[in-house]
Amino acid sequence: MAAAAAAAGDGDEHLLSLFASALSHRRFGDQELRLLDAALSAGADVPSLLHTRSSARCLLRKAAAQAFSSVPDLGTTLSTADFFARAFALAGDVESCLAMRYEALLLRQAEYSDDLHLQVSNEEWLTFAKDSLDNGFYTIASKAFANALVRIDPNHPGYLDSTNSILKKDKINDISGLQNLAKSLSALRSGEHFRAMGILILMSWMGIWDPETMRVSLASSTAVSLGKFIMHGTK
Repeated sequence: MAAAAAAAGDGDEHLLSLFASALSHRRFGDQELRLLDAALSAGADVPSLLHTRSSARCLLRKAAAQAFSSVPDLGTTLSTADFFARAFALAGDVESCLAMRYEALLLRQAEYSDDLHLQVSNEEWLTFAKDSLDNGFYTIASKAFANALVRIDPNHPGYLDSTNSILKKDKINDISGLQNLAKSLSALRSGEHFRAMGILILMSWMGIWDPETMRVSLASSTAVSLGKFIMHGTK
């Protein structure tokens, strides 16, 4: 059994090595994505699978940085961004996947607003915004919802016409509601962050928390009292 596990481990490392080689030669296609998918599925057990996924994420981030350091044209940039968005999705790197999708949408919006095939539709912005909201990226979600709203503004050149003004109004209200939700969640997260930082600063002044070692002196009775205050104060 141990030998089989080792063989499986060698298998996923070999496949990941082949994938890395393909990336180094700037081969960004469906065949490479299938190779990545095979590498991510080749582990003999959960630890092996997690290790391969972690290695794949690191590899993809480095490869993406190199790939975008020199791209010949906008079309290649878009196809490369699409490849890495799909690759990051396979590797479970949601943040990097959304970042790639967002940059591609912004690029298309800036450069291809008059191209019927490449201009960003309202539905694309809306889908991206919902994905960002569902995964906790509230600030980006809010911006994406704003872009979705612009696309259905009657004054916008890319306005999506509809014969039913009531449906139009309902759609705008729905998107506005989601945008407000994203803004509220973003503000809440920021408020919690600043409150946590304020507590740490207070603890530092009281000699409870050492910013150099990031350690809290839990033995201190003051720390215990402050901890109780924090627990009750946040409810």
